[in-house]
Amino acid sequence: MMRGARSDITKAVGDTPIVKLNRVTEGLESDIYVKCEYLNPGGSHKDRVALNMIRDAEANGLKPGGTIVEATSGNTGAALAMVAAIRGYKCVFVMPDKMSQEKIATLRAYGARVVVCPTAVEPDDPRSYYQVAKRIADETPNCFYANQYHNPSNPEAHVRSTGPEIWAQCGDELDVFVAGMGTGGTLSGIGKFLKERKPEIKMVGVDPVGSLYYDYVKTQRITKPFAYKVEGIGEDFFPSTMNLKIIDDIIRVDDKECFLMTRDLVRLEGLFVGGSGGAAVAGAIKYARQSGKKENILVLLPDGASKYISKIFNDDWMRENGFLEEDKGLGTVRDLLAVKPSGAVVTADANARVREVIDMMKSHGISQLPVTQDGKLRGMVHEIDLLRHLVTGSGTLDSSIGGLVESDYATVTPATKVELLKGVLSDAKIALVVDKETVLGVVSKIDLIDYLARKATPAIG
Repeated sequence: MMRGARSDITKAVGDTPIVKLNRVTEGLESDIYVKCEYLNPGGSHKDRVALNMIRDAEANGLKPGGTIVEATSGNTGAALAMVAAIRGYKCVFVMPDKMSQEKIATLRAYGARVVVCPTAVEPDDPRSYYQVAKRIADETPNCFYANQYHNPSNPEAHVRSTGPEIWAQCGDELDVFVAGMGTGGTLSGIGKFLKERKPEIKMVGVDPVGSLYYDYVKTQRITKPFAYKVEGIGEDFFPSTMNLKIIDDIIRVDDKECFLMTRDLVRLEGLFVGGSGGAAVAGAIKYARQSGKKENILVLLPDGASKYISKIFNDDWMRENGFLEEDKGLGTVRDLLAVKPSGAVVTADANARVREVIDMMKSHGISQLPVTQDGKLRGMVHEIDLLRHLVTGSGTLDSSIGGLVESDYATVTPATKVELLKGVLSDAKIALVVDKETVLGVVSKIDLIDYLARKATPAIG
């Protein structure tokens, strides 16, 4: 073989560069760097994961000519398909229908079979892409179900590969590592390696509005997930590959922030990245502004922009979804709060007595209250919870409400689009408007109806 050549394309995985951001980070005390994982040959950091999973599967009995099945948002599928092409495996991939046509076409270009399933169903629904993938795997002989959400080879790939590479490039100078939260393999694996070398390194996760992670990390409550547009990060269940204990902080971003930052990274920094990379950088910038410290922050950029040309980089698609400034659509939750009757949000302390909460509800004419503890959101208590508590005789008026707190709500930010809020309130009883763990408002279906009615009524005068 020629000197300097590699025996096949999988030998080109890794050794991705780290680059400093300049224009999008102006005014920050911290320096923010990015690790360009989108420059891997298969187009994402999942190349490392695919190699590790298939290597382990072969060690456990996967035979030549076998079939690889996976539920994927696209990147893991492309990585598995690339490795499978070299090693002679067939591939079947199951994807949610919110994924871009470019991702579907990419997988088919590798010769894979692609099955598309509805996004807006519960994870345990037989139509969900998780369940369909399991069923296909069960029905296919000589099959390896990659199962990236529960396969320890996923985070282990980053312990073996990405973590050591980052340490070799940055060493002790690195203070903070930031990545989007999806399967959890990236944060869990890299975090495990880096914290063994430098325990004080902070691991910061970035989660989109609509995903379960943010509320669970902040309040230990499983709130109602809801649909969002950004691909490849966030979850509506908890993968076992995510080690939440390794995370030091979590930052939440919305679709608009993700997509506008993605476009800025391409146009201002020359980094041809996808939406999850934009999300991670937007989260890192938010973290740096909150911290105000002089730190070296490294952000992982998972994949490239070519898979999103028809969406994020399409002005018509961005405009139709209300992500460009010139089209406000129905406005944001902030606009809705502005037309609600003014007044501070009424909350109850988790140690308050049932009789106190009943009095608060009566005096304010409300049927539910956010519950806080030490100034942080802990959940909701509804009048039906208090009624059930008293009728069943399980407690008294002097009982603490701590045991009655429940999670039948979703959280949104002031920047959440009203179009998205409509979907949220079709699944959840109530939406809490939260910014940095502070409850800014409570929004119900009738609040949304009133806001939309005002929008539909022409101004007089």
